[in-house]
Amino acid sequence: MFIKRCIPVLAVIAATLLLPVARAADTEEGRTVSILAYHRFGPTVADSMTVRTAVFEQHLAWLAANGYAIAPLQAVVSRLLAGEPPADAHSVVITVDDGHRTVYSELFPLIRKYRFPVTLFIYPSAISNASYALTWDQLREMKESGLVDIQSHTLWHPNFHHEKRRLSAADYQAFVSKQLKQSKNILESRLGARIDMLAWPFGIYDQDLEKSARDAGYIAAFSIDRGPLRHGTDPLSLPRYLMEDAAQGARFEAIARGVAR
Repeated sequence: MFIKRCIPVLAVIAATLLLPVARAADTEEGRTVSILAYHRFGPTVADSMTVRTAVFEQHLAWLAANGYAIAPLQAVVSRLLAGEPPADAHSVVITVDDGHRTVYSELFPLIRKYRFPVTLFIYPSAISNASYALTWDQLREMKESGLVDIQSHTLWHPNFHHEKRRLSAADYQAFVSKQLKQSKNILESRLGARIDMLAWPFGIYDQDLEKSARDAGYIAAFSIDRGPLRHGTDPLSLPRYLMEDAAQGARFEAIARGVAR
């Protein structure tokens, strides 16, 4: 009889002891940011970097329906550099790398529909030059909407591992400096924008590259290391979730929550 009477009391004590842990976990998750890294869109999956437009809209609709804050990347970085948690509540940031033409034809109408901010990481050598790429007029139109921020993805998206192997130390350093500085200068000149953030091509970075980015005037740089952005993360190697078409349903939910592995 004594044991039966104690069981409810023990359950209450156990729940009370576990409550601070649960709340701490909720608080930690509530102050992280999932940064999503898309590349291109379309009606069908053309390659591993294509997310179908219908799937992308499913992502936006799910975020809207579940009350997620879609944060401007600049605001998140500003908080991080100020030593603050990157967000008051769990937030999602949308970024898109490279400057594929489907950013204008597929993504832009949808973010206008949902009023979600997006950051584009652009390598300017392709703009108005490559058949697959956006034009300068399209970039200006998207920027003027107030929903699109444009930042750097180097000058022509090199593989720094490859270049480091083939060049002398001095030539490699000059190459890195050109990739970082010329991209920044061209984008600022063409768009009248402040360019101080960078997405590492192929997600490649190291301490020397980070120093070069800092010297070139970048305050933040982004990898494709999988995971959420947390308080205290190195601002020149910030993580992002590389988005693929298969990120649907529970898989997308885990990414949005910042718990996907």
